[in-house]
Amino acid sequence: MEKLGLNEIRERYLSFFESKGHLRLPSFSLVPENDPSILLINAGMTPLKPYFTGAQVPPRKRVTTCQKCIRTPDIDNVGKTARHGTFFEMLGNFSFGDYFKKEVIPWAWEFLTEDMKIPADRLYITVYKDDDEAYDIWNKVVGIPAERIYRFGKEDNFWEHGEGPCGPCSEIHFDRGAEYSCGKPDCKVGCSCDRYMEIWNLVFTQFDRKADGSYERLAFPNIDTGMGLERLACVLQGVGNLFEVDTVRRILDTVCEISGKKYGEVYKDDVSIRVITDHIRSTVMMVSDGVVPSNEARGYVLRRLLRGACRHGRQLGIKGPFLIKLAEVVIEDSGDAYPQLKEKADYIKKVIAAEEERFSATLDQGMVMINDVIEKAKVSGNTEISGETAFKLHDTYGFPFDLTRDVLSESGLTVNEEAFRACMKQQREKAREAIKNRESSWSGKEAVIPKDIGETKFLGYEKLSCDGKVICILKKNGEGALETANTASQGEEAVLIFDKTPFYAESGGQEADGGEIVSDNGAVVEIINVTKTNDKRWMHSVCVVDGEISVGDECKLTVDAAKRKATARNHSATHLLQKALTTVLGAHVHQAGSSVNAERLRFDFNHMQAMTPEEIEETERIVNEAISAEYPVTVKELPIDEARKLGAVALFGEKYGDIVRVVDMGGYSVEFCGGTHVKNTSSIGLVKILHESAVSAGIRRIEAVTSLEAIKYYKGKETLLDEACDAARATSLDVVDKIKAQGEKVKELTKEIERMKKEKASSGVDDVIKGAAVVNGITVFTGRFDDLAGDALRELAEKIRDREACSLCVLASAFGGKVSIVAMASPECVKRGVKCGDVIKKAAQMCGGGGGGRPDMAQAGGKDIGAIDGMLEAVKSFI
Repeated sequence: MEKLGLNEIRERYLSFFESKGHLRLPSFSLVPENDPSILLINAGMTPLKPYFTGAQVPPRKRVTTCQKCIRTPDIDNVGKTARHGTFFEMLGNFSFGDYFKKEVIPWAWEFLTEDMKIPADRLYITVYKDDDEAYDIWNKVVGIPAERIYRFGKEDNFWEHGEGPCGPCSEIHFDRGAEYSCGKPDCKVGCSCDRYMEIWNLVFTQFDRKADGSYERLAFPNIDTGMGLERLACVLQGVGNLFEVDTVRRILDTVCEISGKKYGEVYKDDVSIRVITDHIRSTVMMVSDGVVPSNEARGYVLRRLLRGACRHGRQLGIKGPFLIKLAEVVIEDSGDAYPQLKEKADYIKKVIAAEEERFSATLDQGMVMINDVIEKAKVSGNTEISGETAFKLHDTYGFPFDLTRDVLSESGLTVNEEAFRACMKQQREKAREAIKNRESSWSGKEAVIPKDIGETKFLGYEKLSCDGKVICILKKNGEGALETANTASQGEEAVLIFDKTPFYAESGGQEADGGEIVSDNGAVVEIINVTKTNDKRWMHSVCVVDGEISVGDECKLTVDAAKRKATARNHSATHLLQKALTTVLGAHVHQAGSSVNAERLRFDFNHMQAMTPEEIEETERIVNEAISAEYPVTVKELPIDEARKLGAVALFGEKYGDIVRVVDMGGYSVEFCGGTHVKNTSSIGLVKILHESAVSAGIRRIEAVTSLEAIKYYKGKETLLDEACDAARATSLDVVDKIKAQGEKVKELTKEIERMKKEKASSGVDDVIKGAAVVNGITVFTGRFDDLAGDALRELAEKIRDREACSLCVLASAFGGKVSIVAMASPECVKRGVKCGDVIKKAAQMCGGGGGGRPDMAQAGGKDIGAIDGMLEAVKSFI
């Protein structure tokens, strides 16, 4: 058996199946595309579901991948044993209606015994009890003795999930040796002990399960295999668990180095070491795929993993930030297999550092809060803290439950775990419901297009007008679903499919073309929108303006040239903008979304904080420099590897075929892109950034305009400047100075007015004092000062209140058309039971308003100015 490193095993596997005619695809993003049923990719075949279901056409009928996967159901057990982990890599080879059992079974055996040199006598096979075909191939073709082939039932060797494609499977097990055995005399394959470890599962999807439980054989069966890379590495490296595998062990050793702990000596320390080792792998991979820490969905999973690693670092006695150093180990060891790790290294470390710093502060704050909980419990004599309190600490403040439990335990207290779990369950159910409510392309809402309708040939890159033939018409039926029709008449909306079209279909963030279609018989059709299906049918949503259009009609399709050009300017500007952002903010910047139409562009990108005004100004300057540089814009279709060698930037998380379209702006900006663009950057004219804002945690958005829209923006500013000059009686050269001078003058005059108001009010204070009434030993002052409001009214009330040791002062004003009321009570008055909050509430109700405050001071507002005098008269009765 050849001892190989994890990275070499991965490469050997993928190369082996490439030699068998498979297309090697890079790992899909951990973020599922158009699949709301899961938060994160958890199996090798998951991102390939559209190919298995027929929703999409695979790039080749034979595919092989090494897929990043994350599973979190056992997250609470991670670290407690060496068997559990959240991140793993799944090797897989797949057939979409091509080869089947007689090919895949011998290939699996060949790879394990010849390529990996695993001794054949240590491998055991399981098959479904009724799958004689698989049994015979293993026994008669491969030559496995019957005593090393086991037949099991549906529970172990049949893959199905309700109705739909399903089938038997065959598993390959490795005998790890007697030292891993449970010691029972009947220990064999299928035993729950660690001796016989499943390393590869071959699923034969050959049936379609019907609603009545019957099975119908598929005309074109599929193959779906999965083998855990870390498990295979355990076998080849002769180690006991995934934490001993070479690349994972390097992370673990780094944790020990940072903490000063030795692995294998103290169980509690080992738990923390394993948790940190596992969680940093998941964290780095998730961040590299665009996930950012948040309080919901996959962002919450990431936050929990990150914070779990931080917390266990503290338990090991690690002082200060340490996760970045571990992230660097992951990036170094896995960067060749997953190039985006190296490409996004700065960004990955920035996200991790920010969350680690944030959680460190959370832990400090949480300790203060939990100490307060402990003190209150001791005072009240409680020995158990409610689950709701623990949940609030966990959910609102990010304080981990097990840490809450440990801290309470040290103080002789317990926590109601059952109530806590109930709160957590309710939160998870809400999250699942939110996921279900997201729109998905799996919803079945797409129109059913007849299978004999061919692809649409898109000519829009070369021309803005072409002749085309109507090959399908779809119209809504009474239930709102699209169904085929022969004609569409004046005033009707419909979806038309042509054999050829110049109309760009909405995709990649770019809005569809507008325009007009005229048939040979004179029907005129206006474009509403254009989309395209996965199998390359262009869906023209239209309104028939005049006449009637029918299937088979020959038509002239003409794009709105002005709209196309304006949209192209904005799309090209987004490429220059991304390049400028990487220059100003750093190489971690990547596109997180975009929206481009004829009026404006919107560009979303990852960055952890708001851009400064200086950064925005510098970005805009760089973009306009690139426009002025008059870079020629060329478009080429290239093999993807060749495009990458040119340094072409791919859309983050996007999947591409063997041939990609590359837009090159004079070598300054080179990106994969299927959109429409200018011929030269000078055609953009200029760019003006309008706004920079937050979209979500770690995602920023820039909105900008170009060309004529930018000129319109500046024209608006010019008009505004002219109006300001007229108002200030100034020129554009001195208008700012004059406005500043006038502002200072206004401040001076305002201060003078306030002084005069206070003087006037002071003259009325004597009247208030003279009119004071004594109620039950309390001096009650009331007065109306319509020139005062806010702070001035409060200051005056305070001065009047202090005239007597036991007094209540209630003042009101009708300033600005609204009622303002303030009540103040002296300390002695409060001791006698007067509460300003109660007084102000009654006073405000009489004036059609509301308010409240402390016993010694309260304020309120109201709407009924006419009620002020009556309210002030009634104050004495409130006591």
